[in-house]
Amino acid sequence: MNEGTIEVQKIYQGGQPSGGLQDRFEEQIINLFSATEESSAETELQTRIDLITKSFLEAKQISRDVDLESVVEKFADSKLPLFPTDIDSYIEDLATNVVADSIHVSSPRFIGHMTSSLPYFFQPLGKLMTAMNQNVVKVETAKAFSPYERQALAMMHRLIYGFGDDFYTQHTQNSESTLGMMVTGGTLANITAMWCYRNALLGAKDDFGGVENEGLAAALNFYGYQGAVIIGSSLMHYSFEKAAGLLGIGDRNLIKIPTDQNHRLNLAALRETITECRQRNLLIIALVGIAGTTDSGAIDPLLEMSAIAQEYNINFHVDAAWGGAVLFSEQNQHKLAGIELADSVTIDGHKQLYLPMGLGMVILRNPHLAKYIEKTARYTVRKESPDLGKRSLEGSRPGMSLFLQAALNIIGHKGYEFLIDSGIKKAQYLANEINRKPEFELLFKPEINILLYRYIPEPFRQKTAQGKLTTSDNQAINDFNELLQNAQRQAGNTFVSRTTLENTAYGAGVPIVALRVVLANPLTTEADIDAVLNDQIKTAAKLPVITFNEEVNDDNL
Repeated sequence: MNEGTIEVQKIYQGGQPSGGLQDRFEEQIINLFSATEESSAETELQTRIDLITKSFLEAKQISRDVDLESVVEKFADSKLPLFPTDIDSYIEDLATNVVADSIHVSSPRFIGHMTSSLPYFFQPLGKLMTAMNQNVVKVETAKAFSPYERQALAMMHRLIYGFGDDFYTQHTQNSESTLGMMVTGGTLANITAMWCYRNALLGAKDDFGGVENEGLAAALNFYGYQGAVIIGSSLMHYSFEKAAGLLGIGDRNLIKIPTDQNHRLNLAALRETITECRQRNLLIIALVGIAGTTDSGAIDPLLEMSAIAQEYNINFHVDAAWGGAVLFSEQNQHKLAGIELADSVTIDGHKQLYLPMGLGMVILRNPHLAKYIEKTARYTVRKESPDLGKRSLEGSRPGMSLFLQAALNIIGHKGYEFLIDSGIKKAQYLANEINRKPEFELLFKPEINILLYRYIPEPFRQKTAQGKLTTSDNQAINDFNELLQNAQRQAGNTFVSRTTLENTAYGAGVPIVALRVVLANPLTTEADIDAVLNDQIKTAAKLPVITFNEEVNDDNL
């Protein structure tokens, strides 16, 4: 226990503290808010943080070989600290117990999730954003950041829709227009889009106050519907399940259309579903297309889906949280053909825009759609104000537009084009390597930069090559791949994730466990990709080939 903490404790022991100790304690607390760059305490703290950051980012291992239960035990105490903790002690504890057992997601050999290394300039910009502490709910707490955010959203709108200069001159800084909304991620972006559509379709009319005032049941009854649905592929992100619950329609009314072996929505099944919904007098809130599924990076037939949506007068939303950045690539943007016809588009900044976690956006074709979710209050976001909080699910939120603006300017369109094209080329390299190695089987040809494959234990390789695997063979291979992925993750030298596919060359009813690679980290080289595969081969050699009947879970390790 340090001297400062001991003095603080004295204040609370033995009745009333002496005036001198109480004054010193209060001064300590005030100083936490008033330190400046010239303060030696702040300088020393920043130096320590820089060293911890440097050590973390330069680490060779992705994670320490420590089981999760041991990490959890360190955080079992729920007692709130009574006395202020000395900063040096807190930082030491942070480095030892938190940073040391965090995941090095920026490692070039961490290629299993949609999280990557970040440009170096975000670290100092993050410090500036924290120090400024702008609240973008309102102009009174974010004077310059409000138009700054609108400008960034207009840039993203132009990337997707490409309207003329007159359109952006009219709407970019017009407080009556909303070209998009920044949120904390793709989940809230998707929910916000569905919220806008529901309210627009079931709005106020004649003496009816609209769904926001009267409730969903009353709104459906007023408009003569028997229910409401959202339609998309079976690979829709789980955020749409959250949207269905929050909007009151329920998961049962989130209709999931089957996909083909390329993970693209079946258009014939879509038409049949729309026809059935119309016959049942169900309101279709939106049709959802995916530009980059979470599992495999597959892209729905957006052009055909947009035509169907127009034919049936249905709102068309594209979840491009992962694949939206492909629009920067002249060579690959054709894969997203039809996205420019969507009524709304979700993009996640902390994915392929390489922004820090906590920044997503929904972009709206119609600048006036967001008025259907507008909320005001006399004490903050007043009706006549230009405040961004009027048309947003979230209220108070930070000025994350600083990060988006920085990236769009410092990386630029051509910089993003290089990053996207590079990731796609690396995925093609990995696919070629897998095809030439007998230890692996490519399960899904990458459409952009996510790739699915699996390890084939030696006893099954000949049958795999001959296409003679049985259901029990596939189950044994599934079990082995679960063990392999767990062992690779536990060792912490390299990392890929895993998923389970329901529709592959082995049939729609045969579940296949797949190893999943995401190649978006600009620092990942072909040598790193080779290292990941070699690590899997070496790890697999140490594992038993298990039979179909054996149970597999993380505890087997």
